[in-house]
Amino acid sequence: MTDTRESTAPDSALGEESLALHPARRILLVEDDPDIAALLKVHLTDYGAQVVHVDDGVDALSSALQGVWNMLILDLGLPGIDGVVIARQVRKHNPAIPILMVTARGSEAERVQGLDAGADDYVVKPFSMIELVARVRALFRRSDAAVRRVGEPVLVAGDLVMDANTQTVNVSGSTVDLTCREFALLAEFVARPGRTFKRSELLENVWGTQYEGYRHTVNTHINRLRAKIEPDPATPRYILTVWGVGYRLDC
Repeated sequence: MTDTRESTAPDSALGEESLALHPARRILLVEDDPDIAALLKVHLTDYGAQVVHVDDGVDALSSALQGVWNMLILDLGLPGIDGVVIARQVRKHNPAIPILMVTARGSEAERVQGLDAGADDYVVKPFSMIELVARVRALFRRSDAAVRRVGEPVLVAGDLVMDANTQTVNVSGSTVDLTCREFALLAEFVARPGRTFKRSELLENVWGTQYEGYRHTVNTHINRLRAKIEPDPATPRYILTVWGVGYRLDC
């Protein structure tokens, strides 16, 4: 069962910044457990989100592809169509939408599978509602501030051109669509080309100081970035591995 022991804590437990989500933000909640779905909807609505709930994979995929959403909260074990399949299809349709997976599948291999499918974050049941809302807010913050951190609407590093307005990257004349997390991660490198980042630094800077992620989270997102921007991902030209330390951008 979902841990709701913290869900009755005062708003101050989340800090002033967390008192409200932007009222225009629409979240598609895909969860087949009615009790968990009801709790999630109540708490996210209390924090200002507009939440639409669906409980099976077929309706989820149709709604995700046809509607206009600011975030997808997605269970993996769904009737009809598995959540991993839905995430992959949604990523093709809308590369930038934040995807938060909420699931009972907690093994490391399953987390990596979810991240590979396109998830920006991954929460394992049981979880506290305060943690879930904090993760949602963090995803929105990262989406909003992906390029504000680098300070320029357009940033150029060698053959890479980043556009804050479209959240896209142009690589040697070809446009690449990135997720909000991929864009924030690449922006971290482009802001300081040649600097070597430890995985722990990237987790703190891109996922947030409270993010309890595995090193595989960074590795998976780096691999996804390379698959999109590198001429040959197996032999990276831009994002290089500094063995025993982390990664750096070579431009």
